[in-house]
Parts: sequence; structure tokens; C-alpha cells
Amino acid sequence: MRADRLVATLLLLQSRGRVTAAELADELEVSVATARRDLEALSTAGIPVYPQAGRGGGWSLVGGARTDLSGLSATEAQALFLLVGPAAAIAPEAKAALRKLVRALPTTFRADAEAAASAVVIDPTTWGGRGKPRPEMVDRLQAAVVRRLKVELVYARRLQERTTRLVDPWGLVDKDDVWYLLAGTDAGQRTFRVDRIVAAEVTDQPAHRPADFELAAAWERVVDEIEQRRSLVSATVLVPARFVDVLRGQFGRHCEPGEEQPDGRVGVRIAAQTALNIAQVLAGWGATIELVDGPSVRAELTRLAAELSARYPA
Repeated sequence: MRADRLVATLLLLQSRGRVTAAELADELEVSVATARRDLEALSTAGIPVYPQAGRGGGWSLVGGARTDLSGLSATEAQALFLLVGPAAAIAPEAKAALRKLVRALPTTFRADAEAAASAVVIDPTTWGGRGKPRPEMVDRLQAAVVRRLKVELVYARRLQERTTRLVDPWGLVDKDDVWYLLAGTDAGQRTFRVDRIVAAEVTDQPAHRPADFELAAAWERVVDEIEQRRSLVSATVLVPARFVDVLRGQFGRHCEPGEEQPDGRVGVRIAAQTALNIAQVLAGWGATIELVDGPSVRAELTRLAAELSARYPA
């Protein structure tokens, strides 16, 4: 996990004062190119790590060798935790490393560093969409999360209806390249798609965040609720084993493969919000996939076939 390497790289720089990319690669058992990218990532994130050319050169942490993190400024500490924090949600080793790192920070920096580490979660499980690039809005919202300040949002719903509301930003989640903001409102916790936020004004009002709030756990509850709505209808299909991963990419976690059959096909249970949602995907597979169970899906496939036949007669 890259977060572990970044933390290990920083601690190694502190203990030795200066290292080359080759020495780092040997120490962490990675390629020289990977070690160099990790060093550049720390430098880009705002950590005072700089290369020195020439004989006896290498990479060093400005300020010399140290055994703790007291030499980092508040801004640098936040930069480090924003960089490695997201991986802690899916890697126990990264979470343990961050806890140790927090204890090494000066007391005055710990609150901001912990807020930065928990400001973002990366959910690698797809929902089937291609997603969009990281919006510029994310940086503004992330700063509000870390600084614990309320944000006034102008939010566009699906029908273009716009609402303005004052929220307590609790954290950001990147799922399949689509960003979501989890926030507290007068009506309780709400989830906002960042690409539907038309405007966001960070105020100077302190934001309230529940003491027991944990972003990763809160997001998991959001996912569970959404997945329940997305899996109201199920069906079973037979698909060639080599295409199972493609089908999983279309249905995400609602694709449950079984055992491979003697003919090389795999029985897969798929689910979606409606029978039409499933039928529209299966129609694109033609005869490659066989529907073996799912009467409502079969009815939709028959209807779609009739519509296509009428529109495009032989």
C-alpha cells in the first residue's frame, strides 16, 4: 500500500537525514522508479523533502535528521495526512501507521492532522459508471472539512431544482472517480454529489461534527442503503467464464458468480433496481449470455426484442 511506503519513507529520511532513491528502493524492496515517485509525491504534497544533485547527493528532509515529527509545520503535517489518509480506510496497516504518526506530532498539530487524515475516503468498488475527473470543488470542500468550518452550498437536484443550505462538512468520498460530500444538516446526515454542487462558500462559522463520527463507517452505511434500493430485482444468468469480470464491471457488487459449469460457463446472480435495468444490459450481450432465472427480466427482454424487430425489420 502506497500510504505505508510514504510514511516509511518520511521516517527513514528523518532517521538518516539523506537517502538516495536506490537506497530507499533497497530498504523498502521496491523499484528505484517507485522510490523516486514516492519521494516526489512527498515533495509535491508540501512536505519539505528536496533532492540534492551531485556527488554525495540524494533526497533529504530539510532541517536535518530527527527522531520525531516536531520539525513539520502545521501546513506540512496536514499535507502529509491528506496524502496518506485515504488509504487508511481500506488498509489496516496504513491506519496503524497514521496513529503512530499522530502521536509523534506536536500536540498543537494533532487535531488538524487527524481531521486531514479522516477528511477523505476512497471507495474502490464500482457502481458501474465511468465517473468524472476530480472536480476543483473538492479542494475547497476538503479545506472546510479540515478547518471544521460550515459551508453554504447551492445544490442542483436531478430536475435542475436548486436549493441553498448551510451544512457542516464531515468528509469526502471518492467512489469510482465520482466525489461525494457527507455533511450534517438541520435534517440530519445527508450525502451530496460534488458534481451537482453549483457553488460552495466556506464561512467563518465553526462546524459541528459528532464525536463518534467515522467517515469510513458512515459511508458504508450510505452504500448499504443505496445498494438495497439498487438490488430490488435479481436474475441468474450463464456467462462464459472469461466474461465474468466484464459483467462484474457492469453490475458492481450486485454480481455474484457461482461455480464454473462443465461447459465453461459460470452461473452468476445479478441484481438492479428494476427488471428493465437488467434487461437493457443483457440485451447488449446478445446470445453470449443466457438468462436462466428471472421472469420479469425475461418479459422485458422479450418486449425489447419486439421493439427492435419492429424498428429494424429484416
